[in-house]
Amino acid sequence: MAKKVVATLKTGTGKEYSKVITMTKTPNGAYSFKEQIVHNDHIKDAIAVAKANAQQ
Repeated sequence: MAKKVVATLKTGTGKEYSKVITMTKTPNGAYSFKEQIVHNDHIKDAIAVAKANAQQ
């Protein structure tokens, strides 16, 4: 699955998108990761939303 996503992102209109991986710490001390594919114009927005959700 990951190879298909990477191959798609490298060709054609896929170059306009990036994979954003955010890490959050759970209350019991473990880390969880959330992956999103977002348009290059919205990367900062996706990271800001992840930070806001982590602080709640």
